[in-house]
Amino acid sequence: MEKDYFVHPNALVESDDIGNKTRIWAFVHVLKNVTIGEDCNLCDYVFVESGVKIGSRVTIKNGISLWEGLEIEDDVFLGPNAAFTNDMFPRSKRHSGSYLKTLLKKGASVGANATVLCGITLGKYCLIGAGSVVTRSVPDFALVTGNPAKFRYWIAKTGERLNFNSENTATDSDGNKYIFIPDDKSGTVKEQLN
Repeated sequence: MEKDYFVHPNALVESDDIGNKTRIWAFVHVLKNVTIGEDCNLCDYVFVESGVKIGSRVTIKNGISLWEGLEIEDDVFLGPNAAFTNDMFPRSKRHSGSYLKTLLKKGASVGANATVLCGITLGKYCLIGAGSVVTRSVPDFALVTGNPAKFRYWIAKTGERLNFNSENTATDSDGNKYIFIPDDKSGTVKEQLN
């Protein structure tokens, strides 16, 4: 079955594992052994190293490099010039041969110029504020900002702040329902399915 995706004439794409309706724009370089899902948008000046896995409906804005060890689930947004790493102790001409895995879960958003260190997980629908430096994993539905990035408050799938009632539940403007589950640290938020 022939795939239907767009590659700009000034892009260099060495992988053919690309989903339908994906758009790859000018000066993008995708190496071999990269998987890209359906309906993605890779904007100008994106570099994707071998071994990277990108889900469906992912937006990757201009000036981003994605390194081996990175897995991006569906519906993720990466803002302009976001930076990712895959080696905690980099040295020129010395490679460990294996890289730490970094996972961006479904719906996560990373703001412009944020830096994400390797070996961590960005939770479902979390939001990383522009310019933040993320040094540890971020829970589902959390908004973090700063250097180092710190938890600020809980957010919905829509991106709006969640305001929990006395029963630890909240509803966003799309009608999605959430529950806050307290624990010894700061707690967790889960979406309630109907």
